Amino acid sequence: MHESHEYPDALLACLGSQLLTGDVDPDRVRALSDSDGRTYAELARANGLDPRHIGPDPERLASIAQFVELHVEQGRGLVDLGQPIAVGSSIIGHGRWRLSFIGQGNHAGTTPMAWRRDPMISAAQTVLDVRELGRTYKGARATVGKIDPTPGGTNAIASRVDVWLDVRHDSDEVVASLVADITDAARRTGENEGCAVSLVETSISPTVSFDETLRHQISRVLPNAPILSTGAGHDAGVLAAHLPTAMLFVRNPTGISHAPEEYVEGVDAAAGATALADVLQNLAAV
Repeated sequence: MHESHEYPDALLACLGSQLLTGDVDPDRVRALSDSDGRTYAELARANGLDPRHIGPDPERLASIAQFVELHVEQGRGLVDLGQPIAVGSSIIGHGRWRLSFIGQGNHAGTTPMAWRRDPMISAAQTVLDVRELGRTYKGARATVGKIDPTPGGTNAIASRVDVWLDVRHDSDEVVASLVADITDAARRTGENEGCAVSLVETSISPTVSFDETLRHQISRVLPNAPILSTGAGHDAGVLAAHLPTAMLFVRNPTGISHAPEEYVEGVDAAAGATALADVLQNLAAV
């Protein structure tokens, strides 16, 4: 689901766990909308659910002693190690921002090149700067996954271009420094093109380290499983602030995620299910 404000595509991830823990306001969730403008509340009612009842459930949360999440690895750590299963150590810090470039909308055919204040030029240069600046910090990930020009016509110079930025690193200080570098570069290129530039933070999630005691216990059950961090968000990361959590990763032979090429071999799926069963049996016996 998406935010139903000025920009309806600000994603809210791990919705169920955030509602359960009270980490997100239920009114905000009820107002979330899809790409057709239908709100969460409307869709819930259309599917037989009462949206008035969503929200924190302290009693249910208190009933969970420990939480172990099994997930396909969204990367190639296990491929490179030649292992089917890994134990998670942490979720690296990540956030999303919107850079807005404001220029002068105009006609593509009647406006000489020298007279233009084209925010698309600034946006395009910023995409390249994100890649280059991201490479200056070891282990960082910096991505532009979406660009939205206004009005978006093929025969018009845009009046505004919004660029969505995703930055991740296991050091929250590095995330902040990298975003600052990108913002400075964007403002310089905006100034060169006669465009104003603004930055809005749409979400931020600091680095989450999974419970060390629980992780060691799982490692004793799975002594051959390597310890890996992940750059993707998960429910275990949300719940970690409220109870001991851990993660198990299953090998993805392509190392590709969020694309059709993401999958798990049957033998590795079986290994993951067995590993989870063994871990839960061990935890239940303690």
